[in-house]
Amino acid sequence: MFRENRQHLQDNLFNSLYGMDSRLSQKLQNSWAAFFYEHVFCQIDENLFAPLYCNDNGRPNFPVNIMMGLDLIKEIRGYTDEVLLDEYAFNYQISFALGLRTLGERYFAPRTLYEFRARLYHYSLEHPEEADLIYAQFEKITDHFIDVAGLNTDEARMDSTQIMSNIKLAGRLSLTYDVLVQGIKALPEHLLKDSLKIFLKADYKTQFLYQLKGKDTLSRIQGLIEHCSEVLQQVEEYPDLKTKAEVQRLERFLKEQAIYSEEENRWAVKEAQEISSKSLQSAYDADATYRNKNGKKHVGYALNLSETCADENPVQIVTHYDLAPNTTSDIELFKKALPTLSEQEVKDVYTDGGYYSPDMIEEAKTHGITVHYTDMTGRKASSQKLPYSAFEIENNQKVLHCPANHAPLRTTFDDKEKTLSAHFNREICTQCPLKENCRVKFQKKDTVLRVSQKVLIAEQTRFKIENRELRKEATSKRAAIEGTNSTLKRAHGVGKLSVRGIVKSMLVVGAKLIAHNFRQLTRFVQGYDRRKRSKLHQGIPVAI
Repeated sequence: MFRENRQHLQDNLFNSLYGMDSRLSQKLQNSWAAFFYEHVFCQIDENLFAPLYCNDNGRPNFPVNIMMGLDLIKEIRGYTDEVLLDEYAFNYQISFALGLRTLGERYFAPRTLYEFRARLYHYSLEHPEEADLIYAQFEKITDHFIDVAGLNTDEARMDSTQIMSNIKLAGRLSLTYDVLVQGIKALPEHLLKDSLKIFLKADYKTQFLYQLKGKDTLSRIQGLIEHCSEVLQQVEEYPDLKTKAEVQRLERFLKEQAIYSEEENRWAVKEAQEISSKSLQSAYDADATYRNKNGKKHVGYALNLSETCADENPVQIVTHYDLAPNTTSDIELFKKALPTLSEQEVKDVYTDGGYYSPDMIEEAKTHGITVHYTDMTGRKASSQKLPYSAFEIENNQKVLHCPANHAPLRTTFDDKEKTLSAHFNREICTQCPLKENCRVKFQKKDTVLRVSQKVLIAEQTRFKIENRELRKEATSKRAAIEGTNSTLKRAHGVGKLSVRGIVKSMLVVGAKLIAHNFRQLTRFVQGYDRRKRSKLHQGIPVAI
C-alpha cells in the first residue's frame, strides 16, 4: 500500500546529529549531503510513484523517496549496488542526504531496492503511452535546479549521440548461435531432439564458432538457420510455447535473416546487404538496432539531448532527453521534442545539419521556436543562377517583383503542393540583361517562375549559415553540447549502460541525467561561473 514519507520533515529529540561535535555538525551541513537533501531528496514527488502500489491493501511501502534517492546517489557517487547498500548502512552522510538523522534508523533488505526497480520497469513496460515516471521526476527536479540557479531557458542547444546497452558486438554467426540456444532452452525436455541437445553442451560453442575457416562461415550459418526452423516446427502445436519471448525472438530472427523457399521447403540465408539495419542485433536486447554513422558502426540506441545555452547562465543543464533506436533520424527526434521545448518556452534552438528539414523549420515556427543551424544537409544550389531571394517574395507565397523590379502578370500559390508560381511579360524578359541567369523559364506566351516552399526555406537557411557572424554565433552556442555528451559517457557511463532493452535504458539514463544536473548545480553553488575567464599570469611575482 502506498504511503508518502514525511517523517524526515520532523527531527527526533535524540539523533546522531545532536550528539556530534558542533564543528563536525557544521561541516556536515556544508557538505554535498545537505545540498542533496534540500535540492533533490525534498524535491522527489512520491505521488508520481503511487501507481506502483496497491491503494488500500497490504503493508505500507518502504519510502519511495529513499529508494529513488539511493539510485540517484549511486549515479552521483559512482557506486555499485553492493557499495551503495553498505554506504547506506554505515555512512552517516548518505543517511543525512536521505533525510535520516540517526544512523541505522531504517533497515531494508537488498531485495526491497531490486523490487522497487522491477515495479518501475514493469509499470513502464505495461503503460508505454503514459508518462515515464523517471522522466516526470527529471522534469520536476530540473525545474527546481533552474529556479535555484536563475537560468535563462529561452535558448537551447540540441544534439544526439550513440549509446550501447549491456550487450556485445556479435558477428552474424555468433548472433545466430545465441538466438538458437535461447530458443532451445525454452523447449521442454520431451521436445528436445538429439540434434538440438548438442548445442546445450558447455564447450560446444567454442568448438562450433572458432574452429572453422572463414570460407565455411556462411555454410555454418545456414546449418544454424535450419536448426532454428526445426525449433519452430517443434513448438507449432504448443501455443503456450509460441508466446515465449525466446521463441518469438527466434521467429523474428529467422524472418529477418533468411528467406523461405516453398519449392525447396527450406529457409535460405540472406546476403548481408539484404538485411535491414532494424533487424535483431543481440539475442539479449531485442530493441537494439544497427547504424553506420560517419563511417563508424554502432549497435544500440540514439540519445537526444537539449541543454540550456544562454550566455548569461553561470552553468548549463540538460532540460530534455529522449531515447530511440539508433536508426531514428535526428529530424524525427527533433519533431518529437518540439512540444516539450514549447512547454519550456524555448525561443531559439541551436543544432547541426543533421536536424535540418524545411518542414521542421516551419513546424518549429508554429511552436514559436526559431532553429539556428551550424550546417545543413543537401546539395548546394548552382551559383550560376540568381538566388530566389533576388525575387521579392511575400511570406514565401506571393511573388511581388522580379530581380529587375518588374511585377508579375499574375502569381498563385498551391496550398496542397506548397508551391508558388509567377508569370511575367515575355517581351520584357526577352530584353532583360539578367535573363541568362534568371530563374524564370520561357514559354510561348509568357515566362514563369515555379518554386516550392521547401526550396525557398532551404535557400534562406543556407544564406544564414553562409553569414559568418550568424554561423559563428550558432556554432559557438551549439559546440559545448559535444562536451556534455562526452562528460555523460566518461563520468556517468552513458556510452555503455549496465542494462538491456530500451525501457530499462530509458530509466537508467534519466537517473544519470539527474545526477549530471546535480553536479552542475553543485558547481554553481560552490562559486563556479563559466562566464569567468582566468587571467593569464605573467610570470611569478617575487619580492624585490
